[in-house]
Amino acid sequence: MSLFTRFAEWREDRQLAELEISPELWQQALGDWPVYQSLNGVRRAKLQDMALRLLLRKNLHAAGDAEASDELCLRIAGMAVVPVLELGLDWYDRWRTLILYDGPFHAEHSWQDEAGVVHEGGRNLSGEAWLRGPVVLSLADVRLSGQRDGYNVVIHELAHTLDMRHDGANGAPPLHHGMSPADWKRDMTAAWDDLGRRAAAGETLPIDAYALEAPAEFFAVLSETFFERPALLRHTWPEVYQHLADFYRQNPLKVDG
Repeated sequence: MSLFTRFAEWREDRQLAELEISPELWQQALGDWPVYQSLNGVRRAKLQDMALRLLLRKNLHAAGDAEASDELCLRIAGMAVVPVLELGLDWYDRWRTLILYDGPFHAEHSWQDEAGVVHEGGRNLSGEAWLRGPVVLSLADVRLSGQRDGYNVVIHELAHTLDMRHDGANGAPPLHHGMSPADWKRDMTAAWDDLGRRAAAGETLPIDAYALEAPAEFFAVLSETFFERPALLRHTWPEVYQHLADFYRQNPLKVDG
């Protein structure tokens, strides 16, 4: 470890020691979230430590009429660190800025179709993530996240940043040693095709239909479901569940003791 890294960590530790976050504030911020409720004391303390470090390392900017209270900032940070709870905050080192809007925000994009024609258009979004940042969130959607229905815009957008660490946003994040990219692609493709078949048949879908927008969205929605409704995901696509458990190095269905 370099002297600079040791100094940075020492300075961060000193900043953390000066913060006074009461148990009551943590409870107000995350106490209603089933994922937080499922953590034992050790892992809950780890989440709290990582959440505060994330807030120290990133720049939070409230745009327009958005107002982010201490409670809401802790909620966002707590949800954000769950995907990297066993990976480490360095997995978020490619972005620095988090922009918060009060509600859905309008984004303009251009894209090129298969014929080479460039299109331009805009739409209202609940969140967005870019390769080098920023990460953008709608506070209205943050408040709707973690309500036992599988939806979590924070986890969704942060999953995109993990995905983009390897060859861009394509649904294939950098896998750990021992994980098979071929097995990942095979099982993810099979699940994607199954979801498409179910949608075409008008069946009730196990995950949000937005997952069919693109492989990147499929991975992000799967990540939401993995943490928010793990039993449903394992029942529907057990191979996919295991791949995500191996990638995130977590098993949400294992009750902490």
